[in-house]
Amino acid sequence: MGNADETDTVWCLDADSGRVIWKHSYACALDPRFYEGGPGVTPTVSGDAVYTLSKKGHAFRFDFETGDVTWRRDLVKDHELEPPEWSFAGSPFCHDDLVVLNCGGAGIALHAGTGKTAWKSSAEHSGYATAVPFVRDGKTELLLFVAKELVSVEPATGRILWRFSSQCSRNVNAADPVVDGNRVMISSSNGSVCLQIQPGKNPEPKPVWEQKALRTYFNPTVRVGGYIYAISGTTHRPTELVCLDWKTGEIRWKEPGFGSGALMAAGDRLVIFDKGRLTICLATADGFAPLLQAQILGGKCWTAPVVANGRVFCRNAKGDLACVDLLPQ
Repeated sequence: MGNADETDTVWCLDADSGRVIWKHSYACALDPRFYEGGPGVTPTVSGDAVYTLSKKGHAFRFDFETGDVTWRRDLVKDHELEPPEWSFAGSPFCHDDLVVLNCGGAGIALHAGTGKTAWKSSAEHSGYATAVPFVRDGKTELLLFVAKELVSVEPATGRILWRFSSQCSRNVNAADPVVDGNRVMISSSNGSVCLQIQPGKNPEPKPVWEQKALRTYFNPTVRVGGYIYAISGTTHRPTELVCLDWKTGEIRWKEPGFGSGALMAAGDRLVIFDKGRLTICLATADGFAPLLQAQILGGKCWTAPVVANGRVFCRNAKGDLACVDLLPQ
């Protein structure tokens, strides 16, 4: 997704060549608030459909092959939602026949086939993270990191099952929660906390550890084995790559020199894209162990890299997209 001349465009490109297969455009504000602006959401592919959400609440379902619009919604207009300061940024999450969005005080769900509203919360400010599934007592709940708290909702109804207060500067709860068993970690500019969620009717989330040194602003955080890897810091504070022990919250190592970029995990590798530089390193608690570093693009690079079929796809805030082949020729 991108924006030019106050117009959003959803693009479908051929992975081998970058050729445009289909695209769809609609009016939407660029809204460059302390950054270049444009969409903050990644499209979600599920079956034969692609779901998107604009920063101003335009929700779409496209046909995967043709790009035809199956349905569209204006959630701000339809439900009088109040976008947060940096507008909507959580990607659509598909669960059963629902598409769940981090819009409103505790989310909104649309029927995947029709786009009709299945349930909605209040019209208050949302957070910026994507919904994350969490299994408790054999049932799936959905975690939503909203403006001032972490909430767990019943997917079919939106009923809040439990909540944990988490307030930070300007309500930027943006990093997706990390889940392992009955533990959930959330992180923001105020620091990180790992919660243990109890079974039964009274979950009572209890902190297992807290770590003020790990502050994820809007970057994804990944867990590989028993360790968390993240870029810690904000756009106006020093940032560094951090390895943290999942069980104890102890910082194992830090590596400076990384900006507000993003990372993902692929097997036992970390793939990091920051300031146009692609870094691939081992996911190990023994220290920073780079395997490859290459300058791919220039400018601001906040979007997480994507690994598929031996390739890495990277983009910058300007809208440049690059595909890098990692396999030997």
